[in-house]
Amino acid sequence: MVLRREAMIGHGLSHATFAGVALGLLMGYEPMLLALLVAAIGAVFMIRLKEDSGLGGDTGIGILSSIGMALGVVIATIAGDFNADLLSYLFGSILTIQPHEVIISGFLAAFTIGLFCWFYQDLIYITFDKECAKASGISAHRLEVILGIITAVTVVVGMRIVGLLLVTALMVIPGASALLISKSVKSAILLSVLIGVTTVILGLIVSYYLNFPASGSIVILEGIVLGGALVEHNYSRIG
Repeated sequence: MVLRREAMIGHGLSHATFAGVALGLLMGYEPMLLALLVAAIGAVFMIRLKEDSGLGGDTGIGILSSIGMALGVVIATIAGDFNADLLSYLFGSILTIQPHEVIISGFLAAFTIGLFCWFYQDLIYITFDKECAKASGISAHRLEVILGIITAVTVVVGMRIVGLLLVTALMVIPGASALLISKSVKSAILLSVLIGVTTVILGLIVSYYLNFPASGSIVILEGIVLGGALVEHNYSRIG
């Protein structure tokens, strides 16, 4: 997403996912599964809106995030008795994660990694030269949908750790940091994974010993890493 300059897609999907979580809690179904369904539908909606209407991608993100958040607020108001559960999805609460949610998250994470690895070359191709990729026979629309689904799954997996309000940071900051100091796309991808995993682990340790919110601790650490990457990037340019 950072390479494609579409970092705010995660923001739009996280707001749409809020409606899915609220609906799941209201109906008594598994919130993560309904959130995944809503996020996937939202991703396809943004892609179709961008391709068919001529509106920019940022317009689709704004529409989706606004409608999703509005639906979530209305559903939460109608129910009125699960605000505590809803807050744990908004702000993240690793201590409230249930065993079955860990299993679901693990499955979704494995699915996302597998999907990304399978279509890696084509995804990189359309990222840097979409028109040339189309000319070579690659289905750009199919890959756009796949990338949207990968993003939707990532939002759903991350929301239980840092919450829907901060999950975009979990998706964007490690990648941005890695791009600043990496020499190639492949090394940037690997480094972003390393940064993401390390900051999550360290953030959980900090939150445990200092009694800070885990979500805030993780994102602040990622911000510190980004600051260091910016310094290194600027220093290397001067040198």
